[in-house]
Amino acid sequence: MDRITRKELKQDKFAVEVTHTVDFLAEHRAQATRYGIAGLVVVVLVVGFFMWRSHEAAARRAALNAVLELRQAPVGPSQGDPLIRSFPTEQEKIKAVVAAFSDVAVKYSGTEEGTVANFYLGTLAADQGNLTGAEKALTEVIGSGDANYASLAKLSLADVYKSEGKTSEGEKLLRSVVAKPSNFVSKEEATLALGQYLAQTNPAEARKLLEPLRGVQRSVVSRAALAALESLPK
Repeated sequence: MDRITRKELKQDKFAVEVTHTVDFLAEHRAQATRYGIAGLVVVVLVVGFFMWRSHEAAARRAALNAVLELRQAPVGPSQGDPLIRSFPTEQEKIKAVVAAFSDVAVKYSGTEEGTVANFYLGTLAADQGNLTGAEKALTEVIGSGDANYASLAKLSLADVYKSEGKTSEGEKLLRSVVAKPSNFVSKEEATLALGQYLAQTNPAEARKLLEPLRGVQRSVVSRAALAALESLPK
């Protein structure tokens, strides 16, 4: 069930609760005289809370979407359209994107949007060779409590650890995803990543992991498994 559906169900449940409250007050007018004001205050507070939460969620999504759009901004001479932002160099673009993601991560820490921003910060840092920054950001994602983004972060952090020579720590991360896959990283994808990771250090186990993936229905996984198997020592 997607998040929008769950939100709608919560709203429906709230509407039912309010209806029950109104019915109760209609049937117990004497008690309503005594408790009516308190009940009304509770209803108003709850309604206000839902309206505030909806507004906050919309603001978070808008902030994150703005940064994601910034990532798509072109690099090169301005096209003369004030509505299309561009950057003279790739370095300036990356600097602006990192600053924007950092702002979202700090401002909305503890939310899904903040977690997504941290994930992008981690991958951007890794791409730029900033392994310390990548490790910090990705570790925060893993500790966020969101299993989906944590699984993605584990795959990325495993590569960071490999670059740092911490292959055993990276292997441990990948095995944890194989043991507990998520909606974002399937068991097959995690197994493929682990097999590729072990290709040089433990080719025998890598082959054992990759062989069953040759026949999976998802062609992307099967093709990647075949390519990884061909690169293993004979």
